Amino acid sequence: MLRSKKLQLFPVVNGIFFILLCLSMIAPIVHLLAVSLSSPKYAGAKLVTFWPKGFNVDVYKTIFGMGNIWNAMGVSIIITVVGTLIALAFTATISYSLSRPKMKGRRWVLRGIILTFIFSAPLIPNYLLIRALNMDNTLWVLMIPGALGAFNVIIMKTFFQGISTEMFEAAKIDGCSELGIFARIAIPLSAPVIATIALFHSVGQWNSYFTALIYIRDKDLMPLQVLLRNLIMEDQANQMASTTELSLVLTPEMLKAGITLFATLPILIIYPFLQKYFVKGAMVGSLKE
Repeated sequence: MLRSKKLQLFPVVNGIFFILLCLSMIAPIVHLLAVSLSSPKYAGAKLVTFWPKGFNVDVYKTIFGMGNIWNAMGVSIIITVVGTLIALAFTATISYSLSRPKMKGRRWVLRGIILTFIFSAPLIPNYLLIRALNMDNTLWVLMIPGALGAFNVIIMKTFFQGISTEMFEAAKIDGCSELGIFARIAIPLSAPVIATIALFHSVGQWNSYFTALIYIRDKDLMPLQVLLRNLIMEDQANQMASTTELSLVLTPEMLKAGITLFATLPILIIYPFLQKYFVKGAMVGSLKE
């Protein structure tokens, strides 16, 4: 009887725990939204918590009128979309090859990939390699070097190994080549893991700024996260908010909050469309070797 009550109580406690966990994650976003929509006198005095005081949308009018933000947004969208497609192409091809038992030397290739998961290349050799390839100060440097990740390869390889081998053998009997099996059978059946890896990579690509700080010199090629980082770390928001036309309608705190939400919104919009695939794909885990 006591054990039965404990089993009934567990889902309630578990549900409450995850609700509180979700609220703790949502709270910063709600706070930023409240600050960005508040009156400058309340936002500047840090009197805003989770509800706007003195409703004001001038900060978003200012953000939407800033040309450098839209340019940075365009750069971020390009490197996220194209970079994710490149990463999926690299990851899918090498993962499928490693999942096929007839691939020669696949164990050594996999061990080399796992080695990169444990030890990363130092910054200076990395920089010299990028310079030698003439990729510095181009958008390619933000997409290609980080396209192939050991963690993503392991996840997708394990997924491919879970597909029925009888299906592959039947395709071979029908005269389908290895490339045809990959394109017509393996990829269509891999929508969950592809969506999961696409979400992992796109979020990391969208939030990345360190690579751009190291390799990008042209301001027109700077992604949105670099602009956001400069506003927060170098306090450029104070300079922008102190100009004549802005000083009466917003504060640096409001500008930082508004741009942070502006930079976060695209990922928040994309996630619900991938959520149905994400849970199934994220469950793929154990190594089979």
